[in-house]
Amino acid sequence: MQGYAEQVAQRIRVFALNATRELGTAIASTLAEPLCAHEEREFEDGEHKARPLIDVSDADAYVIQSLHGGPSESANDKLCRLLFFIGALKDAGAARVTAVVPYLCYARKDRRTKSNDPVTTRYVAAMFEAAGADTLITLEVHNPVALENAFRRRTVTLTATPLFVDFIKSLGDKRYCVVSPDPGGAKRAELFREELEKALACPISKAFADKHRSAGILSGDLFVGDATDATALVVDDLISTGNTLLRAARGARAAGARRVIALVTHGLFMNGAAEVIADPAIERLVVTDTVPPFRLKSEAALRKLQLLPAAPLLGEAIRRLHFGRALTDLLVF
Repeated sequence: MQGYAEQVAQRIRVFALNATRELGTAIASTLAEPLCAHEEREFEDGEHKARPLIDVSDADAYVIQSLHGGPSESANDKLCRLLFFIGALKDAGAARVTAVVPYLCYARKDRRTKSNDPVTTRYVAAMFEAAGADTLITLEVHNPVALENAFRRRTVTLTATPLFVDFIKSLGDKRYCVVSPDPGGAKRAELFREELEKALACPISKAFADKHRSAGILSGDLFVGDATDATALVVDDLISTGNTLLRAARGARAAGARRVIALVTHGLFMNGAAEVIADPAIERLVVTDTVPPFRLKSEAALRKLQLLPAAPLLGEAIRRLHFGRALTDLLVF
């Protein structure tokens, strides 16, 4: 008679849609599971279909798709394909479907800031639920509380903090200051600071830069905190153009920081980001590989870039979910 764990393990099915196959393969490898076969077919008018090519009856299915735009599909394309594939798995008899979405599109618009604004986080949540997703795993969403409130199904909002703490432990600097580039990211930065303080067993100072954004225009130059003679660690969920990051880096330098290292989970690298990264205020930019840096062509910027693999963290979350184990030491509460 097989044990319960072995029976459960036999029912796991891991899929990665083509646009995220490289990351999906790495995640499956951490689970010692092969990626399951599936078909994605294109039609002449731009429509498409995707279906599993193995039996998923009563299976615990995990579908990996990072929902950033490009290089060959838009965020909308990827979202649509993922939703359709979730529906196909449910129709094929999967007992549970978990969407593993390292980068979640539309998560930045989680509240109304102007009259009649859309709240796209809530709309995306409704689409996942309608398609049949039982659980969503994602990494470093813009506002975890807003995401959890938008979904009526289980959400696992991982943070890149464990990856960044391991990286900083390898540096060996004597004094650190954790910087939030805006007040909205203060909670994220404080979580990282607390975990880093535990890991290094020494006090870590903190600071934040202030900004105001309206109609795409940034303003505000306030920098508060003690960065004197420290390695300033600017922590953020994503870099788009990088202007917010650069303002914080310059503020830290002006406050006496010895060096500035940016720790950013998702690297979108839109127009202007290469020039920001190349700026001497930033010594190094550390990002995860949830979004491949395909937009970044500048050699000066690429020399400063360091990629951290997200697969071990995502794979461990899948393993624990599958076997019903706690996620608290992954900083999921």
